[in-house]
Amino acid sequence: MAGHPDKPLVWLHGEIKTPPFSEAGRVEAGFLLRRLQQGEVLALPHARPMPGVGAQCHELRINDGDHAWRIMYHVEADAIVILEVFSKKTDATPQQTLDICRKRLAAYRDAIGKKGKKR
Repeated sequence: MAGHPDKPLVWLHGEIKTPPFSEAGRVEAGFLLRRLQQGEVLALPHARPMPGVGAQCHELRINDGDHAWRIMYHVEADAIVILEVFSKKTDATPQQTLDICRKRLAAYRDAIGKKGKKR
């Protein structure tokens, strides 16, 4: 958004590199992350809300040939927090991934002194 500084990406886990992402998948992920940094709110087909992980949590969807990559992120007023990067192999997000993202978000909130809503 014009006139507003870009939000930094805070990486708690994962990375986007080639391989395992193809060059096209890495470029798409970078383009979508850049839009988030500029304050854009993405919706389907690019992103899906993940309220089960926490408030303002979403799953960025990257279709990369035979892989469906997901980038789980949390939107703060001043940052985009990357919780996890993973290859999705089934329709449902694995419970273990959801649990890990919840724990990382809670640890992040504790580290910056914010209280999250208990679920």
